[in-house]
This record gives sequence, C-alpha cells and structure tokens, in this order.
Amino acid sequence: MMMKLEQRQGEEENGGGNGGVWEGVVETAEAVGGDADCGGEEVFFTPPLNFAMVDNGIYRSGFPDTANFSFLQTLNLQSIIYLCPEPYPDTNVEFLKSHGIHLFQFGIEGCKEPFVNIPEDKIREALKVVLDVKNHPLLIHCKRGKHRTGCLVGCLRKLQRWCLSSVFDEYQRFAAAKTRVSDQRFMEMFDVSSFRTFSNPISRYNQ
Repeated sequence: MMMKLEQRQGEEENGGGNGGVWEGVVETAEAVGGDADCGGEEVFFTPPLNFAMVDNGIYRSGFPDTANFSFLQTLNLQSIIYLCPEPYPDTNVEFLKSHGIHLFQFGIEGCKEPFVNIPEDKIREALKVVLDVKNHPLLIHCKRGKHRTGCLVGCLRKLQRWCLSSVFDEYQRFAAAKTRVSDQRFMEMFDVSSFRTFSNPISRYNQ
C-alpha cells in the first residue's frame, strides 16, 4: 500500500491534546479494495497523546491505545521502549506480536516531587536501545509522554550535543505545567561520556 502521511494544518504538533490529526491519502485503488477507476481515498489516523518525531526513525508519545494502532502501523515500527513498571496490556501485546514489533521495557516508577528517584541505570540501558539503529523505527513512551520519556529524550539530546537550554525547552514543551526541577537536574547531571564510542550512532550524533 502506498500512502502519504502528513499532519493537518492548524493542529498542534507537540504537547497537549492527542498530538494532532494525521491524514493519509491512499494512492492505489487496490489498497482500499476498489477497482482501477476509484481514485484515492482520504484516511484519518489518531496518534497517541503527545506524539512527535524525535529524530530519523525515533518517535515519542504517551501510552498508545487501540484507537492509535492504525496510526502506529504507518510508522513501520521495529521496536517500542516502554518506561513504566506495569505489565503491557494484552491488546497492546497482541498488536506488537501481529506486526513483529519488539518490546523493551524499563520499569521506572512514575513518582512525584519531592519523592523522585530516576534510576540512571535504566535510562542508560534504554539509551543503548535507542542508539542501536537495528531497533529503528522505534517509539519511546511512558504513560503521558512527559517526564520519563522526556528524561530519556533529554539524555539523548545531550549525546547529540544540544545546549542545555534547548534540552530544557524541549522537555518543558511536553511537560508544560507539570515541569519537574528534579527531571531537569537529572538531565543536567547525566554523564554521556561513556557513550562516545557506542556503535551504530543515530543521525547527527557525531556532528
């Protein structure tokens, strides 16, 4: 099936809402079960909460549900990084199995300030999965795509040599009023030096 996928004008790309409404245009009549004279048909997809592209082959979002599965199919995902400790729902597991998507789970508790303990070892292990292009295309998600996902993406940005103010700006765009000083402190103190020789870096990592 050949399909163009783009976000409709006027919808928010990041933070808040459901990430916008995405529109696909089916390019072949066979794709919609019609004959050669049918022409294209518009198809609408619903992305997960706080969906956005992080880099080539890397996406982020909140927890996807069944309403988002059709949208996820268009991404041709190889892997999902799940940052919550709770078991993955059966319906989501079945979706992954049916599409050959590998699940990497790094259970990080969704604590609130001032009792926030971000496990650095799990962030490091998750970051290794992100950096390995064999796992791409890849979706990173937690519950709402704000704090745990934001911390992992923020550490990735440090590897990409983003300045700290830009790292914080991106984090705050998704966390909004729920911004946590502890998350920002964690990203600031995160030591990326051990990743400098990691194989298969993603795009722009060595720039």
